[in-house]
Amino acid sequence: MADPGAAVLLPRPGSGRLFAAGRRVRLGDVSTEGRLRLDAVARYLQDIARDDSVDAGYPDPEGWVVRRTLIEVTQSPRFGEQLDLFTWCSGYGWRWVERRTEIRGGAGGAVDAASVWVHVDVGAGTARRLPEEFYEIWGEAAAGRRISPRALLPAEAPAGSDRFPWPVRVADLDTFGHVNNAVHWAPVEEVLARLGPVPAPLRAELEHRSPLRPEPAGEVWAARAGGGIDMWLAAGAEVATVARVRPVGGRPSGT
Repeated sequence: MADPGAAVLLPRPGSGRLFAAGRRVRLGDVSTEGRLRLDAVARYLQDIARDDSVDAGYPDPEGWVVRRTLIEVTQSPRFGEQLDLFTWCSGYGWRWVERRTEIRGGAGGAVDAASVWVHVDVGAGTARRLPEEFYEIWGEAAAGRRISPRALLPAEAPAGSDRFPWPVRVADLDTFGHVNNAVHWAPVEEVLARLGPVPAPLRAELEHRSPLRPEPAGEVWAARAGGGIDMWLAAGAEVATVARVRPVGGRPSGT
């Protein structure tokens, strides 16, 4: 039976491919208090995933779309901190994979993440089966663990949620004309600023339900819950993104 993807944070594998990279926390990555923002963390995860694919000689490093991400921040990295990033494959299905990433800082910053990436045909926009090259490169690290891309967060916002507009900007679009995965975390940061912060240690989850496009105009629905926040980003009547942030030890997914 397949485990739900990006629901737990597994330790590093005993064997198989482990890719490492370095990065410094820059000015555009931090909040006004100097904390590494969640949207910057998501960008780091995206960048190291592609760098790993390119370094491994994978034939299609662009053909991936994020379905779900879990981020746990034990200590927020700070502006100027030098980071070491490590990533590996921690599970897979027929058309999707789970990628684990560790971020460790020289001043104690500690972030762990897992993301479910769906393998897609970029031209057709449809999911496609993992090729043999994938298993040859990353299969050993996953040790045969099967994962599912199913959603875990509630799809509907409760009555009385706060609402505010969220227009899509040209700067939010990537080379595929999509609102980039990392951009979906920006309204989470906005909600935390509006409704009240959740200090580390914290657990943040985000699921992509449908594409977000420039039209119709987006709207954020947000509510305080479980000591943290819940957020829905919608375009018209269709929910594009669902997110949840809780203090560690808070309410589990799906409740």
